[in-house]
Amino acid sequence: MTPLETAPPGLAGGRRVLLKREDVHELGAFKWRGALPTLEQYQTRGAKGVVTASTGNHGAATAWAARRTGLSAVVFAPQGASRTKLDVIASQGAEIRLVGRDLDEAKEEGRAFAFERTWPFFEDGDEPAQYGGYGEIAIEILQQCPERPGAVVVPVGNGALAAGIGLVLKERSPGTALIAVAAAEAPVMARSFEVGRPVACDRMATFADGLAVRVAIPRAVAALDRVVERFLLVSEREMAKAVAAYASAGIRCEGAAAAALAALPRVGQADPTVLIVTGRNIDELLWRRAVDDPESFPG
Repeated sequence: MTPLETAPPGLAGGRRVLLKREDVHELGAFKWRGALPTLEQYQTRGAKGVVTASTGNHGAATAWAARRTGLSAVVFAPQGASRTKLDVIASQGAEIRLVGRDLDEAKEEGRAFAFERTWPFFEDGDEPAQYGGYGEIAIEILQQCPERPGAVVVPVGNGALAAGIGLVLKERSPGTALIAVAAAEAPVMARSFEVGRPVACDRMATFADGLAVRVAIPRAVAALDRVVERFLLVSEREMAKAVAAYASAGIRCEGAAAAALAALPRVGQADPTVLIVTGRNIDELLWRRAVDDPESFPG
């Protein structure tokens, strides 16, 4: 169980805000919650290894879960992926292959490789077991929070985290609003949510690599349609300022994790509001730029 903490006054802006600290896990991010149950299922079905594609945290979680289930792991990552996150993947013993300009091109190569090996391809956001794993975050929040949260604010990359949390809240705390937040420079999931189906989008230019999705996951779109009350978009500058604000409170977070805090002024009065701090794995130079010069990011 990860901590649920009262946000420092400098972050809360005079309102009651709680932080769900998924960043404190040994991997520095929440993705392990979905990877472990998924790989346990693969192992039960007789798999000897697993292939995935990732910008970083999902790959690290897959490698971490592979060590615990005795599977081999090969992670395809796009050229230019975060060195910090690649180092975490490598530390867990996975083989890394850098291919493609972005995550979706890495996925294509990974699927072909998995087919050749006859290993399962673990597509982040498209495994039912992930949703159950992420739902555990909501269960913990409801156990830890002294009262029902007014809102839970969740960063959205492929949407599985928000969907998993939302499905539990809808059942156990229907009065809690689920607010989804994506990068304005990676809006495919927000656009898909607006029309109720996956849509095409070639726009993806965010420093928040955990939100850098260009192709929507149909399973996640369908789930988000059932559980999200509002979908907000935040700019690169807003996320950078949120990274800096977290740093001033002694919390190192990556751009994706900062998205929830960046959206807080638009959430409305919903006390207490829970922000999911999804991860801390960010390259030093990028983090330093956000902390020292957030105005240098596009507004």
